[in-house]
Amino acid sequence: MAATLDLVKRRLADAPRSGDTRSPHSAARRRSTPMRRRAWRIASLAACIALWQAAVHWRLSLGIVTFANVPAPSDVGPALAAFLQSPKLPMHLFASITRVLAGFVAAAVAGIGLGLAIGRYRALEDTLLPPLEMLRPIPAVAWIPLAILMFPSSEVSMIFVTFTGAVFPILLNTIHGVEGADARLVASARSLGCRGGRVFTQVILPAAAPSIATGLSIGMGTCWFCLVSAEMISGQFGIGYYTWESYTLQNYAGIVVGMLWIGLFGMGSSALIRTAARWLMPWQEARS
Repeated sequence: MAATLDLVKRRLADAPRSGDTRSPHSAARRRSTPMRRRAWRIASLAACIALWQAAVHWRLSLGIVTFANVPAPSDVGPALAAFLQSPKLPMHLFASITRVLAGFVAAAVAGIGLGLAIGRYRALEDTLLPPLEMLRPIPAVAWIPLAILMFPSSEVSMIFVTFTGAVFPILLNTIHGVEGADARLVASARSLGCRGGRVFTQVILPAAAPSIATGLSIGMGTCWFCLVSAEMISGQFGIGYYTWESYTLQNYAGIVVGMLWIGLFGMGSSALIRTAARWLMPWQEARS
């Protein structure tokens, strides 16, 4: 039986690379220029900031959009420095990170569990997927009034809003991964004596793992995307609350500071998930 499972795993490991037509020379060339790619990305970011500064300085107006009232990077810099020196910064960061992580973990458990079940069993797909598909297009901000009514704690309400943003990308990617598992690998495992739950854990789950990792990465970014909506419920601390408070106080540079923090944490946490996924899936060729 052990030899049987090893054979199936080797076939599963080779499957994603079977259609790879890139030559070894081109792959080596791409791996040999990480510094050049990093420099290019930094230059791209610097160019965007320079264009932003120029658009605000010249009060660029394109008819449907104008930069006349937008804070410039030269205004955001002092606001960012003031925020970094604020005694409330640790409390803002702790509150937001706690809410996002709680919502993301709950969404990961629910999304992966339901996705594996729905993707594997047609009866569950017919029963659970229609109501979930109906709920999926509802934006996170629309859940705020209902969350306030459902949960007596404002903290739980905020976690629920971040949960709703993350659960559906995780769920749908998990379903796609399970349904996309190569039927030949499943048949090979069964013909070699693998039965029941071992087929699921040894063949289907590894085959679905790349899609699950993609869903987790997207879900984490969506959690941060929903943070401002979540912290509108009852805010005292949090990056989203700080962003919304800056708007109400007409501190426009503070709005951009909050947006930058959310973008930084969202990008960083999604990158951590992708890195962990590559480490946990050695059979999946990393994108060079």
